Amino acid sequence: MTPEQVKLVQQSLAQIEPIADDAASLFYACLFDLDPPLAELFHGDPREQGRKLMHMIGLAVRGLDRLDKLMPVLRDLGARHSGYGVNERDYQTVGTALLWALERGLGTAFTPELKTAWSAVYEVFADTMKAGARDSMIVAAA
Repeated sequence: MTPEQVKLVQQSLAQIEPIADDAASLFYACLFDLDPPLAELFHGDPREQGRKLMHMIGLAVRGLDRLDKLMPVLRDLGARHSGYGVNERDYQTVGTALLWALERGLGTAFTPELKTAWSAVYEVFADTMKAGARDSMIVAAA
């Protein structure tokens, strides 16, 4: 993830926020289409779940300038998601669904350069969350 990619992703957030509810709906539709059993991990109001997702993405993207503060939050989030039943392989599916939803939501504004930037940022998010999940399993096993 380069500084230029961080800037692109942060700038795109302004375009995403007005379509956040639609982007979340697109994301979950794609996610559950790609891996239907993942739907069993989600409980409660789907719209509220989508709002939480988009809020967290927004916070994380804004936090890219303060990685020292963001990384512990993402590690904790990964540990919590592990407790919900999220597996490491699920992060690949989530990434695919996220990029697909962003592409559909942003249309032509989702350039190949922006897609590469979002992919790089998501990889950092996912790797950090997976590390948090692994750490929590080690602690639980001890």
